[in-house]
Parts: sequence; C-alpha cells; structure tokens
Amino acid sequence: MLHVTLSEIALLLAAMAIAPPLARRFGIGTVLGYLLAGILLGPHVLRHVFTPYDAHEILELSEFGIVFLLFLIGLELRPKRLWAMRNAIFNLGGAQVLVTGLLLAAAAIVFGLTWKPALFVGLALALSSTAFALQVMEEQGDLAARHGRLGFAVLLFQDLAAIPLIALAPLFATTAADVVSTMDFKAAVRGLAVIVIVVLIGHFVLDKLLRLVARTQVKEAMTAAGLLTVVGVAMLMQMAGLSAALGAFIAGALLAESSYRHQLEADLQPFQGLLLGLFFTAIGMSMDLTILFADPVKVLLLAAALVATKTLILYGLGRRSGLASRPAVRLGLSLSQGGEFAFVLLTAAVAQGVLSDPMSDLLVLVVTLSMAATPLLLAAERFLATRRTAQGALPVYDDKLPSKDEHVVIAGFGRYGQIVARILRGKKIPLIALEISAEQVDLVQKFGSKAFYGDASRPEILEAAQIGKARAFVIAIDDIEASLRAAEYVRTRHPDVPVFARARNRNHAHKLLDAGVTNIQRETFLSALETTREILVGLGHTERESERVIETFREHDERRLMEDYAHYSDMEKLQAKARSDLATLEQLFAEDAAEQAREKDNKPPKAAKPPAPAALPQEKPLAPDAPVAEQTP
Repeated sequence: MLHVTLSEIALLLAAMAIAPPLARRFGIGTVLGYLLAGILLGPHVLRHVFTPYDAHEILELSEFGIVFLLFLIGLELRPKRLWAMRNAIFNLGGAQVLVTGLLLAAAAIVFGLTWKPALFVGLALALSSTAFALQVMEEQGDLAARHGRLGFAVLLFQDLAAIPLIALAPLFATTAADVVSTMDFKAAVRGLAVIVIVVLIGHFVLDKLLRLVARTQVKEAMTAAGLLTVVGVAMLMQMAGLSAALGAFIAGALLAESSYRHQLEADLQPFQGLLLGLFFTAIGMSMDLTILFADPVKVLLLAAALVATKTLILYGLGRRSGLASRPAVRLGLSLSQGGEFAFVLLTAAVAQGVLSDPMSDLLVLVVTLSMAATPLLLAAERFLATRRTAQGALPVYDDKLPSKDEHVVIAGFGRYGQIVARILRGKKIPLIALEISAEQVDLVQKFGSKAFYGDASRPEILEAAQIGKARAFVIAIDDIEASLRAAEYVRTRHPDVPVFARARNRNHAHKLLDAGVTNIQRETFLSALETTREILVGLGHTERESERVIETFREHDERRLMEDYAHYSDMEKLQAKARSDLATLEQLFAEDAAEQAREKDNKPPKAAKPPAPAALPQEKPLAPDAPVAEQTP
C-alpha cells in the first residue's frame, strides 16, 4: 500500500508539470528535468516531505511506466518487421552486450571484485535504459534515422538479455552452496510455460475480446480493456518470476497486427507518459547523495568511465554496421547510460549475495549519473555539429551524396519516385534520389536502383544533395507536411530551381500552390481518368467520344482546382461548390455531345490515305505506356 498523502501527491504532480517544460526550454531534455525534480524532492534535500521509504514505494509503482512503454513499443513492432530486424537485434545487440560486459567485468576485477560478481556487474552495466534512451532519441529526432533504428534494435536485445540475467543471478554467487540453495530449475520451466500461454492468449483471444468491447461503443470500456491487457499480462509474468516488461512487450507485439492497435495506443499513451515521468522522478528521489558528497571524484570518474566505454564500443559497432561518423557518435551517446534493468539486477544481486549493499548503492548512483549525462552530451554534440555546419562544413549522413551538376533531385523513392527515376536514368539524366525509409533504400537496391538515405524535408540534406545546382526538384514524399517543408525551402532559397510535386489530394495541391509550386500532379488523378475512359468504351461509347468526355472533365477539374484555391480554407464554400459540380458537369457534357453531333453532320467525306512509305529499319523505342516489370514486389 502506497503511504503518500494528498499534499505529497500534489507536490509530485506540480514538479512533473513544471520541471519538464523548463528542462525542454533550456534544451536539456525532459528526462533530465524529471531527475532534477526528483533530486530536489528527495529525502536528501526536502528531508521532511519524502522519506527514503516513500521514494522506494513511488519507484515501485512508477515501474509500470516501463511496462506500458514496452507494450506500446510492441504495438509498433509488427512480427514481420521484427523478423526483418533480426540481424541488427541479435548481431549488433549481442555484440554490444558481450563486448561491453567483458570489458566492464575486467575493470571490476581490477577494482577488487572476484570474477563472478565482476562478470555480473559488467553485464548489468552493459544494459542501457530503454525508457530513457527512447525518450531522448525521440526528443532529439533520432528515432527516424538509421542510427536510431539500430539503437532501438540494441535496446530490444538488451531487454531480452535482462530476463535470463535476473533468473540466473544465483549462478554469480561466490559459493556453490549459494547456487544450490537458490537455484530452482522448475521456475525456468514455469516461466517458459507462462510465455507460451501469453502468446496463445494474445494470438487467439485478445483481438476477439477487444472486438466485443469495441462493439459496445463505450470509450471507457475500451480504455479499461487496454489497461487490463497490460496489467493482466504483467501479473502473469510476475507470478512466474519473470519480467512484467517482457510480458507487456510480447502482448504488444501480438496485437501489432490488430485493427485496434491505434485505439489502444491512443488510450494508453497518457498513462505511459505520466508513469514514465513518475519513474524518472522517483529515480532522482532515490539517489543516495551522501555517497557522492563523501567521494565525488571517485563517483564522477566511474560514471565518466562507464559513459566513455559504452560510447566507444557502440561507435565502433556502428561504423562496422555502415554508419558514418556522426550517426555512429550519436548512436553511442544515446545508449551510453546504464539502464533501469541495472537497478533490478543490482537489487537481485544483493538478495542473492552476489554484491554487498555499499557496492550496489555506489553502482546505482553511477548509473543514475550516467543517465543524467546522456541528454547533456547529445545536446553538446548537436551544438558542435551546428557550429561546424554554420562554418560551411556539411554534416555527414549515412550515405555520402555524390557531387553532381545539372542533375535532378527526387525527394521520396516510393512507387511515384521510382517511375520518374527509371525514365530519367533511361535518358541518362543524372539524378540523386533521397528516401527517409532505410528499408525502402535496401529494397530498391536489391532491384538494381540506387537511393540515398536522408530526410529531404531537412534543409541540410537538400544542401548536401546540391539542390542549388539541380536542373529540377521532384517532390514525391508521402508525408504531406514534409513535402511542404521541402517545397517552401527550395522555393525560398533556390527560386530558380523548377519544382515538380506530387499532391496526395486537392487540399495538398492548394498548400503546394501556397508554397509557390505550380507544376503539380495529383496522385491517382491521371490513372483514374484512364480507367474511366476504358469503362466508357466498354459501355459502348466510341474511343473518340470517351476521349472527349475525359478531356472535358480534366479541363473542368483543373479549372475548378484553381477556382477553389481562392478560398480553399473556407469549407462551407467548398462544400457548396462540390454540390453544384454535378449540374455543371452534366451541362458541359451535354454541350460537348451537341458539338460532336454538329461536327459529325458537317464533316466532309473522309479521303482515302495514300499508302505510307516503307520505314527504314531502326530500333523501336519503348512507348511511354508499355508495360515494364516493376522494381518492387
């Protein structure tokens, strides 16, 4: 039972409401804001408000924030995507844990630990904070980049590796008697059985239950069902002696293909954010600052050594995985801290006699300081990179863009961008294709195409692609806001570069017109016209009649698009114009039919054509509409 008064709860909520915005305002990250708030509220500063026992209880409650976080991560990680990431998860993640664990274990032996406790400490400190790193990378905008996805893969392996480490903690005890007395092999079988049960329930039952709840159309019931899913799975896992976070992740992954995935995510996101903030605040409250005050040099050096070791190892592994220097640095800094699983492992180590209480308290403080250092180091790295960019040095990305003049830049290399690129390459026109999806870059490479990884809505990426020297800029980005950012930047900074854009709908086309783009093709518009022409022919209309109808509609729709642009933000006028559009079309088609009839009545007899001269043998060019094998499945 949580023994916290209403006034203490109000104080916690006030700190959580004030500290994160202030921290973001000063550019140090919301996580560090929570930690600082916790330190100020903790028993070492406000002695008469929260006791160490209160801080411990709040920390236990707030650990559900990690459970909710991993459930939401599982929702985003579909099984197919997880299988596609298996190499990064097990190769990169496994190498990081193994190499870091062994190096830190060697350092622990130098400081006087025997090899078993040293190995346990090394492996515990090798784990980074999933909650901390993911939140920091999201705030810094790194999750969408390739190094962010590799970091996520490493964190996922670490979460999986923490489970057997907790279960096998007795093996690291100093005597064989300790191992024999505490090891329970039945627990391992029980844990595997519970995991199988969770998988079966998630696969065959959960989605059906959510469907029944959704049919009631009671919003609160859907929220309660989502909470029950997470809490129920966590309870099952804890009963089996396993990690509640692992169970939540498995449940989320099993629901990743569910049609209720987005609803669950929207319902649980507020709980996850609040509990995660409480978790970091509780960590700050739990810090034993007396150890820091007693020997600050030792504690700070240990924290710096931990951060430096993990950063260097991850930097080297990132470079081996194909990252450029700066993304590899950011990968290392993002995962340089110790993790929340280190707190769990160190607690288990004390309970099993692997470590003493003073050693555990020291390591907890080191892990917490390493967490606090992460957003500061990332902010410093970004500041230095910005200074280098301001001095004229372009930032380095995952792929080095080629130096070209008189080329075409294509932003977005999906279906639309690939067709443009195939024709340009066939005409031997140089181009640079930018694509934000690393999976898409890898996929098109297997089919013989070349695209460069990069977010084309970012000015520095466009400058790295030498947009100022381009003959044309093609916007084929799915994300409407990103396409508008790219269009506005190029029209503002490089007005002489012609911009050709794909619009997803009429509103998107109007916004592109606002940005100064006039060469716009609406997605599926021309293909829909061609399909309709074929339908008319199939219904008995002649080819000429069908073409005239389609051409009349196209001219009318393009004219109306420009008329709507004058008041596209006025929804009432657009709706009224759309309702009157059918009558206008019927009148246009009737006038066109009458004109065709007059032409047919007044048309002179068709003269016979003389036979065409024999053409010289030559290579037949590929017609624009000729079927070509698609590059992607």
